[in-house]
Amino acid sequence: MSFNGKYQLESQENFESFMKAIGLPDELIQKGKDIKSISEIEETGDNFKVTVTTGSKVLVNTFTIGKEAELETVTGEKVKAVVQRDGNTLTVSLKGIQSVTELVDGNTLVNTMTLGGIVYKRTNKRM
Repeated sequence: MSFNGKYQLESQENFESFMKAIGLPDELIQKGKDIKSISEIEETGDNFKVTVTTGSKVLVNTFTIGKEAELETVTGEKVKAVVQRDGNTLTVSLKGIQSVTELVDGNTLVNTMTLGGIVYKRTNKRM
């Protein structure tokens, strides 16, 4: 299955506790918790461009599977990391955060980020 497409956030679990744990200010947490972000994924072979728009904030990351890339985190920090792919699953570790993005079926994209004992889960539907 191809990741290509636009996905809108449908539901999320543990947003506030996860964002606090990574150091996002309370003001930004309160502003961001009810915004339905849109993720656009462009996949060309092993090359990916992921654009996440949350209100007025736009986060763009480009990477090639299995190769080191500089990725921007939710807090705006740039981190070098390697994204791996196993079928319909993309995994990457960013500063102690394990991120797993899975295309569950043709229309559902689930992203789970784990830091310590906090698991932040985002479910997105294809638009």
